[in-house]
Amino acid sequence: MCGRFSLNLNGAQIRRIPGYDENIREWIDENAFVPRYNIAPRTHAPVILCRKEASETSSTPDTSLILHTMKWGLVPHWSKFEDKSLSTTNARAENLVEGGGMWGSIKGKKRCAIPVQGYYEWLSKGRDKLPHFTKRKDGHLMILAGLYDSVVLEGRTLWTFTIVTTGANKDFSWLHDRQPVILSSRESLEKWLDTSSRTWTPELTELVKPYQYSSVLEWRVLFVMLQASYYAHMNCSYQVPKEVGKVGTESPSFIKPIAGRKDGIQAMFSRQRATKEKVPSTIPAVKRKRSPSPSPAKIEKSTGVQLTPKKPKRELESNEYNQAHKVSSYGIRFKLRLSRRIRT
Repeated sequence: MCGRFSLNLNGAQIRRIPGYDENIREWIDENAFVPRYNIAPRTHAPVILCRKEASETSSTPDTSLILHTMKWGLVPHWSKFEDKSLSTTNARAENLVEGGGMWGSIKGKKRCAIPVQGYYEWLSKGRDKLPHFTKRKDGHLMILAGLYDSVVLEGRTLWTFTIVTTGANKDFSWLHDRQPVILSSRESLEKWLDTSSRTWTPELTELVKPYQYSSVLEWRVLFVMLQASYYAHMNCSYQVPKEVGKVGTESPSFIKPIAGRKDGIQAMFSRQRATKEKVPSTIPAVKRKRSPSPSPAKIEKSTGVQLTPKKPKRELESNEYNQAHKVSSYGIRFKLRLSRRIRT
């Protein structure tokens, strides 16, 4: 499926459609489009369509292209009001091929293409959903297949569109089982927008098939293989910030890999590498040289103060013993004298 996409470019960049050799001059309701990184359903975006559809009396339509700003989320022409409960953000390719349903009356004559920088898809990881952004590796616009319709409500004409989805390419099936139909070349774009037959054709069926090998006619096999090669080698998908999941939020970081952010994993590893380059991993041990202690004679000579030499340990112990002996002998003599006085 395709529930969000990005188109934050100015009018001149969108008109050029790089890679498709086009330069669209006319843009209906250009002022109604606001460039955004986070375009959600029920908001306005430009679509590409032929200037004039083939009329019933003429089989030579004007094949020049125009841009028309429309609301995302198709409202059928038979609607009495804008029913927001309808799930018309996407149209499954299988339903277009099988025929019937609400798409039966418009799939042959009201086809359009949606230019985007890329689209968002959410990868399920247990209970967590991680947003990923898929875009072209060369940075050019990606063109998605779509349908459009118009209805008059309360006296005003409302133009709306839907994005056609198909089974995921095998190289990107890890992300989701559905993906938008991508018109990868000018030829596929012209084929999709050519409504001269006003019917659904076998060529269109091949155009909306998943990008994988098909056992059909030789030229169709080649076409599908080229589509598969384009999707695998021209597109890339990477994780982006979770903030994109909130409708109305806008930031250039939404289309940049989360690993490349200043607070991302890649930035953390680059800071660690820079630190290792600045500080060597092993610091050589430096042996400090001890300066010799000055002798007492040198100190006395420099300061003029005479230093008393320390007594040897044995001499100190001998003096302490003599002092203690004197105290004890003095106590004995005092006791003898006192006892003699008492007797007399």
